[in-house]
Amino acid sequence: MNNIPQCPKCGSEFTYFDGSVYVCPDCSHEFNASEEAEVQDDVARDSNGAELFDGDAVTVIKDLKVKGSSMVIKRGTKVKSIRLTENPEEVDCKIEGSSIVLKTCFLKK
Repeated sequence: MNNIPQCPKCGSEFTYFDGSVYVCPDCSHEFNASEEAEVQDDVARDSNGAELFDGDAVTVIKDLKVKGSSMVIKRGTKVKSIRLTENPEEVDCKIEGSSIVLKTCFLKK
């Protein structure tokens, strides 16, 4: 039927062509058809693109409110000994004695 590719970021099939790029209405990601062909690796990367490994120490780059708690993780907080999860966009760590899962886009090595 259609030759419109799925969104490489979220996998949505509702993308549309907007003149020069494809646009995903679900996650607002814009991409070229050649970008769709790129294989997305399952490697955890920080906000700067550096590869993360188990046991790395990272720094939080933005104030983060913890859902279900009044706790706020302040920008500049150093997190030691992270653990990678099944999802390459998340890491598991301990902050102030609480086990928390953080998105890698808010971390830098």
